[in-house]
Amino acid sequence: MDPEVSAAFEFVLRILPLVVAIVAIGVGGSLMHTWLKIKNGYPLQNAWGMPIHPKSDQEAVERIKLLTSENAQLKAEIGSIKDRLETVERIVTDQPSQLSREIDALQITRN
Repeated sequence: MDPEVSAAFEFVLRILPLVVAIVAIGVGGSLMHTWLKIKNGYPLQNAWGMPIHPKSDQEAVERIKLLTSENAQLKAEIGSIKDRLETVERIVTDQPSQLSREIDALQITRN
């Protein structure tokens, strides 16, 4: 083999891991940058640097409104159920004499 060719081949073999490492760091940094933008709610950019905002059609907006109102309704219902459960737990765990005294007190105040 020609000494110039073998010297060039050795040079390429020495510099190749460095080039691969630089490319890997660049790609990894780009992926990390994109992931952080998505995670924190920033819009992505197209090839010209213009922001790309997600499209929202009217159907999706209506669906979100319906789900939000249903979620509020269910939260209110769960609160009501928790109150009822506390009352039932108190009735079950109280002493029978204390319960009868409270019932009598309610009947007296009602009359």
